[in-house]
Amino acid sequence: MENNPFSLKNKRILITGASSGIGRAIAVECSKMGACVIITGRNEERLKATILEIGDDKVQYIIANFAKDDDVLALCNKIEDLDGLVNCAGLTKVLPFNFAKPSDFKEVMDVNFFAPAELTRLLLKAGKIRKKGSIVFISSISGVLCSAPAASIYSSSKGAVNGLVKGMALDLAPKGIRVNCVNPGMITTDIFSDGKIMQEQLKEDMKRYPLKRYGKPEEVAYSVIYLLSDASSWVTGSNLIIDGGYTLL
Repeated sequence: MENNPFSLKNKRILITGASSGIGRAIAVECSKMGACVIITGRNEERLKATILEIGDDKVQYIIANFAKDDDVLALCNKIEDLDGLVNCAGLTKVLPFNFAKPSDFKEVMDVNFFAPAELTRLLLKAGKIRKKGSIVFISSISGVLCSAPAASIYSSSKGAVNGLVKGMALDLAPKGIRVNCVNPGMITTDIFSDGKIMQEQLKEDMKRYPLKRYGKPEEVAYSVIYLLSDASSWVTGSNLIIDGGYTLL
């Protein structure tokens, strides 16, 4: 990987929400590009499954629940210097706005916005993100470019993330630390395997995408690799849209 601007060789990268889906794909693909990855999530068994997929039993994993403030602080204390941070942990809650209570908004905002914001702040305050480091937030096209029925809670949290990224990018530019966002459309993950949504419904929904399919977790991971690598050394405060053309229509 010599002279490869996309290489992550010898870079230490923390990936939250790495126990499944997009977070797991990011951990696996970053490792393939030479990164030393540290992964975190709520479920130890699923984190170990991520390590198994990476194929390196030396990968460090730290159990942390982003719904708990103490876990966020403990996670920061266990981390050594980083070259990259990927804030991927998140959750969604589907409720029509009229039925959404403040506690519903708080539950989602705590995990999707406040926890990653605080983790990043703590790491920066402790000097654990090196100069010329890269911070990447996994956001969404929802709440930034579009939304959906009963998605006001989730959209609010992702809209907040995008605003945070732009402000952080300006504040951290003097230190050479870059901050960017990846905004995926619908990605095929395990959430579709529980049978609640029929395959016929999914196929019909895919027709709304110009490329006629949902994205794959690894396709989001490739965009994250770009933002973590030296290939994006002049990119900060940006929103990288990965949506198969959905928001063009």
